[in-house]
Amino acid sequence: MPTLSVQAKPDDAASWTALARRVEATGYAALLAADHPGAVASPFVALAAAAPVTERIALGTNVAQAGVREPLLLASDVATLDVVSGGRARLGLGAGHTPAEWRMLGRERPGAAARVRRLIAVAEACRTLLDGGEVTAYGPGLEAFGARLTVPEPVRRPIPLAVGGGNAALLRWAGEHADIVALTGLGRTLADGYSHEVRWSGAQIDRQVALIEEASARRETPPEREALVQHAEVTDDAERAAHALADRIGATAAEILASPYVWLGTVDEIAAATAAHARRWGITRYVVREEHLDAADRLLAHLNKPCSEKS
Repeated sequence: MPTLSVQAKPDDAASWTALARRVEATGYAALLAADHPGAVASPFVALAAAAPVTERIALGTNVAQAGVREPLLLASDVATLDVVSGGRARLGLGAGHTPAEWRMLGRERPGAAARVRRLIAVAEACRTLLDGGEVTAYGPGLEAFGARLTVPEPVRRPIPLAVGGGNAALLRWAGEHADIVALTGLGRTLADGYSHEVRWSGAQIDRQVALIEEASARRETPPEREALVQHAEVTDDAERAAHALADRIGATAAEILASPYVWLGTVDEIAAATAAHARRWGITRYVVREEHLDAADRLLAHLNKPCSEKS
């Protein structure tokens, strides 16, 4: 059975803590927060607020913006979250894509290769710091001088690391080092600085998974594979819904119906699709955005039924 988590952002204290309680009570694995500095609430403050009203679920970023966050401060935030949640923190990292997030700091967004190098440097530094080590690094991607995280010490070591994206170099590194590789289905950032091309065809996902498998071949425990669900809809007419989405998303209806990034159909059909994705691509984890929580609740309830009760 796949593992389901929820990505959300707070609008006010009451609805955020209510959501955290709902995510835990319904049986999701984690509550995750996005990170777009200046455009959404601070993920670590939000997740720390969710900690005292939950007991079981993991709490993490999906994903922290490695392009503009310094690893010592990032590691301190993660360690603090782990302390206040009793060992439930998860660090999710991405290379960043929104030009405004750099411009507001007086910089220009680097090219894709430089952003991936920065992500790798930040991920390695954070992991070393969270494991109690010292970081000294010189280079265009990162500078640190005897950095150590003395206080607070995380409750759990190692803290799970998820790396999200679709760049080939990123996937190779994640396959070799991450605990979770988070596939987004997103390609090149479009001119508006926010939207993306999609990479949803089976052949494109095959290539990405092959990179992960090749990189993780020597690992005793390979990383888990997770997909970000961009749309979820329980319907008796999946084909019609796919055609309605096709022009807006930039993928064919056939690609949408076969994609792990969209859930369309009855709960039986969606459950069957997740089983097919596990067989073909090894995807066993999904992240669903809050706006699709009702559909995800129905799928989770179906998945948790005894086999004798499933239609």
